[in-house]
Amino acid sequence: MDPRKYSSFEYLSYPDSSALSSEDLHLLQEARNVTAQAYAPYSKFNVGAVIKLSNGILVHGTNQENASFPAGICAERVALSAASSIQPGVAVDTIAISYHNLNGSSDAPISPCGICRQSLSEQENRQHQPIRLIMGGQTGPVYIIQTARHLLPFGFSSEDMK
Repeated sequence: MDPRKYSSFEYLSYPDSSALSSEDLHLLQEARNVTAQAYAPYSKFNVGAVIKLSNGILVHGTNQENASFPAGICAERVALSAASSIQPGVAVDTIAISYHNLNGSSDAPISPCGICRQSLSEQENRQHQPIRLIMGGQTGPVYIIQTARHLLPFGFSSEDMK
Protein backbone atom coordinates (compact mmCIF):
# COMPACT_ATOMS: atom_id res chain seq x y z
CA MET A 1 0.00 0.00 0.00
CA ASP A 2 1.37 3.41 -1.00
CA PRO A 3 1.23 5.74 2.05
CA ARG A 4 1.59 8.91 -0.02
CA LYS A 5 -1.33 11.32 -0.20
CA TYR A 6 -1.65 14.39 -2.37
CA SER A 7 -3.34 17.71 -1.89
CA SER A 8 -4.00 20.15 -4.70
CA PHE A 9 -6.43 22.87 -5.66
CA GLU A 10 -7.40 24.89 -8.69
CA TYR A 11 -7.17 28.65 -8.96
CA LEU A 12 -7.70 31.16 -11.70
CA SER A 13 -4.66 32.99 -13.03
CA TYR A 14 -4.98 36.09 -15.20
CA PRO A 15 -2.06 37.86 -16.91
CA ASP A 16 -3.32 41.20 -15.58
CA SER A 17 -6.39 42.84 -14.10
CA SER A 18 -7.92 43.74 -17.49
CA ALA A 19 -9.31 40.17 -17.75
CA LEU A 20 -11.30 40.47 -14.48
CA SER A 21 -15.04 41.03 -14.22
CA SER A 22 -15.94 44.65 -13.47
CA GLU A 23 -16.84 43.75 -9.87
CA ASP A 24 -13.57 41.88 -9.23
CA LEU A 25 -11.59 44.67 -10.91
CA HIS A 26 -13.28 47.24 -8.67
CA LEU A 27 -12.42 45.25 -5.52
CA LEU A 28 -8.80 44.79 -6.58
CA GLN A 29 -8.47 48.48 -7.46
CA GLU A 30 -9.87 49.39 -4.04
CA ALA A 31 -7.28 47.12 -2.41
CA ARG A 32 -4.52 48.69 -4.51
CA ASN A 33 -5.66 52.18 -3.57
CA VAL A 34 -6.04 51.51 0.16
CA THR A 35 -2.37 50.46 0.41
CA ALA A 36 -1.65 54.19 0.61
CA GLN A 37 -3.29 54.22 4.04
CA ALA A 38 -1.07 51.46 5.47
CA TYR A 39 1.23 52.25 8.36
CA ALA A 40 4.39 50.32 7.51
CA PRO A 41 7.36 52.58 8.36
CA TYR A 42 9.63 49.62 9.19
CA SER A 43 9.01 47.13 6.40
CA LYS A 44 7.97 49.67 3.75
CA PHE A 45 5.60 46.92 2.54
CA ASN A 46 2.12 48.45 2.42
CA VAL A 47 -0.71 45.93 2.22
CA GLY A 48 -4.37 46.67 1.55
CA ALA A 49 -7.37 44.39 1.84
CA VAL A 50 -10.96 45.06 0.84
CA ILE A 51 -13.78 42.81 1.95
CA LYS A 52 -17.08 42.60 0.12
CA LEU A 53 -19.76 41.46 2.53
CA SER A 54 -22.77 39.43 1.42
CA ASN A 55 -24.92 42.58 1.77
CA GLY A 56 -22.64 44.44 -0.69
CA ILE A 57 -20.89 46.67 1.87
CA LEU A 58 -17.13 47.10 1.39
CA VAL A 59 -14.78 47.13 4.37
CA HIS A 60 -11.15 48.25 4.02
CA GLY A 61 -8.09 47.25 6.03
CA THR A 62 -4.38 47.98 5.93
CA ASN A 63 -1.37 46.57 7.72
CA GLN A 64 -0.41 48.43 10.89
CA GLU A 65 3.16 48.12 12.23
CA ASN A 66 4.65 49.50 15.42
CA ALA A 67 8.05 50.16 16.98
CA SER A 68 8.26 46.63 18.37
CA PHE A 69 8.45 45.43 14.78
CA PRO A 70 7.61 42.82 13.56
CA ALA A 71 4.64 43.02 15.92
CA GLY A 72 1.66 44.51 14.18
CA ILE A 73 -1.47 43.39 12.41
CA CYS A 74 -1.96 42.42 8.80
CA ALA A 75 -4.41 44.09 6.44
CA GLU A 76 -6.54 40.96 6.11
CA ARG A 77 -7.10 40.68 9.87
CA VAL A 78 -7.75 44.42 10.20
CA ALA A 79 -10.45 44.11 7.54
CA LEU A 80 -11.92 40.94 9.10
CA SER A 81 -12.05 42.58 12.54
CA ALA A 82 -13.60 45.75 11.18
CA ALA A 83 -16.19 43.80 9.20
CA SER A 84 -17.28 41.72 12.19
CA SER A 85 -17.48 44.87 14.34
CA ILE A 86 -19.30 47.07 11.84
CA GLN A 87 -21.58 44.40 10.35
CA PRO A 88 -21.81 41.57 12.93
CA GLY A 89 -23.21 38.34 11.55
CA VAL A 90 -22.90 39.41 7.91
CA ALA A 91 -20.90 36.91 5.85
CA VAL A 92 -17.68 37.80 4.05
CA ASP A 93 -18.15 37.05 0.36
CA THR A 94 -14.81 38.11 -1.16
CA ILE A 95 -11.53 39.63 -0.04
CA ALA A 96 -9.18 41.41 -2.44
CA ILE A 97 -5.56 41.77 -1.34
CA SER A 98 -2.87 43.96 -2.85
CA TYR A 99 0.37 45.61 -1.79
CA HIS A 100 2.84 48.35 -2.61
CA ASN A 101 6.45 47.45 -1.86
CA LEU A 102 8.24 50.76 -1.36
CA ASN A 103 11.61 48.94 -1.53
CA GLY A 104 11.00 47.00 -4.73
CA SER A 105 8.49 45.77 -7.25
CA SER A 106 4.78 45.29 -6.66
CA ASP A 107 3.95 43.32 -9.78
CA ALA A 108 3.04 39.81 -8.61
CA PRO A 109 0.26 38.42 -6.42
CA ILE A 110 0.93 37.86 -2.74
CA SER A 111 -1.00 35.52 -0.52
CA PRO A 112 -1.98 35.91 3.14
CA CYS A 113 0.50 34.93 5.86
CA GLY A 114 -0.14 31.88 8.04
CA ILE A 115 -2.00 33.76 10.78
CA CYS A 116 -4.25 35.41 8.19
CA ARG A 117 -4.87 32.08 6.49
CA GLN A 118 -6.00 30.65 9.83
CA SER A 119 -8.20 33.72 10.46
CA LEU A 120 -9.82 33.47 7.02
CA SER A 121 -10.41 29.75 7.50
CA GLU A 122 -11.96 30.41 10.91
CA GLN A 123 -14.27 33.02 9.37
CA GLU A 124 -15.36 30.51 6.74
CA ASN A 125 -16.16 28.04 9.53
CA ARG A 126 -18.15 30.69 11.43
CA GLN A 127 -20.22 31.73 8.45
CA HIS A 128 -20.55 28.27 6.86
CA GLN A 129 -19.63 29.50 3.41
CA PRO A 130 -16.43 30.06 1.42
CA ILE A 131 -14.54 33.32 1.06
CA ARG A 132 -13.20 34.07 -2.42
CA LEU A 133 -9.75 35.64 -2.58
CA ILE A 134 -8.52 38.02 -5.27
CA MET A 135 -4.77 38.54 -5.05
CA GLY A 136 -2.68 40.93 -7.11
CA GLY A 137 0.04 43.54 -6.91
CA GLN A 138 -0.18 47.08 -8.24
CA THR A 139 0.31 45.57 -11.71
CA GLY A 140 0.87 42.14 -13.19
CA PRO A 141 -0.85 38.78 -12.77
CA VAL A 142 -3.95 38.24 -10.64
CA TYR A 143 -4.97 35.03 -8.87
CA ILE A 144 -8.48 34.14 -7.75
CA ILE A 145 -9.01 31.33 -5.26
CA GLN A 146 -12.55 30.10 -4.60
CA THR A 147 -12.10 29.34 -0.88
CA ALA A 148 -9.60 30.33 1.79
CA ARG A 149 -9.46 26.69 2.91
CA HIS A 150 -7.36 25.92 -0.14
CA LEU A 151 -4.57 28.05 1.34
CA LEU A 152 -4.50 26.05 4.58
CA PRO A 153 -4.43 22.30 4.01
CA PHE A 154 -4.61 20.40 7.30
CA GLY A 155 -5.97 23.55 8.95
CA PHE A 156 -6.75 23.52 12.66
CA SER A 157 -10.36 24.22 13.58
CA SER A 158 -12.83 23.98 16.43
CA GLU A 159 -13.61 20.43 15.25
CA ASP A 160 -10.12 19.43 16.38
CA MET A 161 -10.90 20.46 19.95
CA LYS A 162 -13.97 18.25 20.36
